[in-house]
Amino acid sequence: MVDSNQIKGGAKELGGKLKEAVGNAVGNDRMAADGLADQAEGKTQKNYGKVKDAVKDQVGH
Repeated sequence: MVDSNQIKGGAKELGGKLKEAVGNAVGNDRMAADGLADQAEGKTQKNYGKVKDAVKDQVGH
């Protein structure tokens, strides 16, 4: 079963990639930087969900 953090993190990471691309396309450095930050936050949340799932599998819940 996929943890909700994996889904939310993946969505945030994808949104960050889009924001970065748009920022780069229009020359908005702040938007591009915000996109990179969103990607990092999304990856962290997604990985947290993966770890949480792995712990559940090991514990047997």
